[in-house]
Amino acid sequence: MRDDPLDEADDAALVRAALAGDEQGYRQLMARHRAVVHRVAWAQTGQADAALDVTQDTFIAAFAALRRYDPARPLGAWLARIALNKGRDWRRRQAVRRLFLGWRGQGEAAVEHVPDSAPGPEREAAGRADLARLRQAIDALPQALREAIVLHGVEGMPQREVAMMLDVSEKTIETRVYRARKKLAQQLGEKD
Repeated sequence: MRDDPLDEADDAALVRAALAGDEQGYRQLMARHRAVVHRVAWAQTGQADAALDVTQDTFIAAFAALRRYDPARPLGAWLARIALNKGRDWRRRQAVRRLFLGWRGQGEAAVEHVPDSAPGPEREAAGRADLARLRQAIDALPQALREAIVLHGVEGMPQREVAMMLDVSEKTIETRVYRARKKLAQQLGEKD
């Protein structure tokens, strides 16, 4: 088996290869960025199956729009932006489904409907409860604050990249992250 030059290629070269019809270009792009896209999708949905669906939808949409990608911008940020949009779409669909199905559950009742992807022993129950509280607190944040804290605080993306992705200034992201952390501390502190 020959060494594929695309293994070491940068994102711009992989995009060019994919646009030229090279399937390996698509595979490499997906392999390189799948984990970050999945984490953004998970942060938006909170459900393993839904995160996989959103991840798949993200790559389908991205590859369909690959000609519109601007190589001067980071591909990871472009893909994360698409994942955010797909996650927003998923959340809207869930809200509509709850409305039609008569679900009125908020807060802890909503968390009970989120399946645990890896059931653990009882000694991990406290950790899961803390994680559920954090997840609930993040979900309660306004969308702009939630996106900023997930992308910068959880995913560790630089503020500049998050600002480009959300089409706002770096100072706006800095402010949103600060406000999100403050609100989370207040929400979680009140429950102690």
